[in-house]
Amino acid sequence: MADTVDQPYPTEKGTHETIINESWTPDQLPKGWMYKRRGRIPWYASPAVQLGLVAFVCFLCPGMFNALGGLGGGGKTDPDLADKMNVALNSTFSVVGFLAGTIVNRLGVRISIGFGGLGYCIYAGSLLASVHHNVPGFNIFAGAFLGVCAGVLWAAQGVIMVSYPTEAQKGRYWAWFWAIFNIGGCIGSLIPLGQNIHVKTASTVSDGTYIGFIVLMVAGACLALFLVDADKIIRSDGTKVILMKNPSWMSEIKGLYDCILAEPYILLLFPMMWSSNWFYTYQENAINAAYFDTRTRALNGFLYWFAQICAASVVGPLLDNKKIRRTIRARVMFVVLVVVTAAIYGGGWAWQKKYTRADVSKDSGFVPWDWTTPGYVGPMFLYFFYGCYDAIWQGCMYWIMGALSNSGRRTANYVGFYKGLQSAGAAVMWSLDWHHLSYAGEWASNIGLLLGSLVVAAPLIFIRIKDHVELEADLADVDETLEDVLPTIPIEKAPEKV
Repeated sequence: MADTVDQPYPTEKGTHETIINESWTPDQLPKGWMYKRRGRIPWYASPAVQLGLVAFVCFLCPGMFNALGGLGGGGKTDPDLADKMNVALNSTFSVVGFLAGTIVNRLGVRISIGFGGLGYCIYAGSLLASVHHNVPGFNIFAGAFLGVCAGVLWAAQGVIMVSYPTEAQKGRYWAWFWAIFNIGGCIGSLIPLGQNIHVKTASTVSDGTYIGFIVLMVAGACLALFLVDADKIIRSDGTKVILMKNPSWMSEIKGLYDCILAEPYILLLFPMMWSSNWFYTYQENAINAAYFDTRTRALNGFLYWFAQICAASVVGPLLDNKKIRRTIRARVMFVVLVVVTAAIYGGGWAWQKKYTRADVSKDSGFVPWDWTTPGYVGPMFLYFFYGCYDAIWQGCMYWIMGALSNSGRRTANYVGFYKGLQSAGAAVMWSLDWHHLSYAGEWASNIGLLLGSLVVAAPLIFIRIKDHVELEADLADVDETLEDVLPTIPIEKAPEKV
């Protein structure tokens, strides 16, 4: 171990792990195929390549699932079955997701994401089966099993996206991932749009649509096997990700408690986490499935996911703007979230007040709107902006978690909290829709929770987000010494502050 006095404290240009290094540089990396550069293409075990692989896994698995869900009712005319499946999905997701950070720390990201991709294929297969046979048991099982798989997959994905980049890259890496992921939703929406282009009535999508989704989801699950685990990653500045040496299940479960103890302000972020998937039910069922025919639902779905790509490409770079201090960016982000929430959901009420559940029920004689219906442009743009809002909210959530820590171990727990609470909120909302809460009530719950959660999170955003996360802060919940955390890496001590 070398003691030095000339190692400077890092700035926001690199993570705190610049004071813990193996002397790697982008021009001098370890031997092995995964560290070889080919022209301007980064080495295989770089954050850029690994995030790209994860983005394409999510493109093929959650992306196709989002396209299917974006049709409203899982592509079926009656949304009740999809409501029940999604209640089961989000119920198990909420439990597994809350503990998923522990699972990922123990199993590693490659196994976690590979396992996570399996549930999406089974979910789409159960919907196809339900078109021809009454198999409610299989449908509920598929939803519950997907909740387990998705909880693990998204926790592992969150670890990669939040802890792999340097502090100055986190917003852009999120934008890159979110764009690729939502291209999956766009392409997935084009499948039912193309196959149902002449269907102007509200009907269940064709068998070919479901089969197309299943094939793509299987491909995504297989692609996950080509990932490498976090202990092999070397960043662009030569640093590595903080990991625990040989974590046990007991140490990881205890780590959940230690994580909250080290950063109790994270509790203030829980309402924002709860709200982050709450609005999908309202948008997919109360608007898209309730009011539009099959081909227009598919078009709306495409526009929704395309809007996410547009918003992510703007929000990510803005959150990483080096000309503005990170503390200032956090405060501006908070104000923008409040304004955008009020503006978009205010516009949403102008549309929602026009109809109720009874007005669009099967017995009312209501004829679903087509894109040729006069007046369609207004709700089309509303749905587009709802997609933009989703990307803005999720991007800010990931950025906040990334601003609180650079440790792969701690961010795994943060993302686990995020996905668990997110899914618990979604399970409640799907259940409310299943029990036919009024559409106006669903809208009110959306804007109330979103604005209320921002108020609760304000102290964390204004007080706890700093311009840079110090190393000792990231290791506050680790009982072991630095040698125990990174046993293979020579430690260079940072100079004492005067």
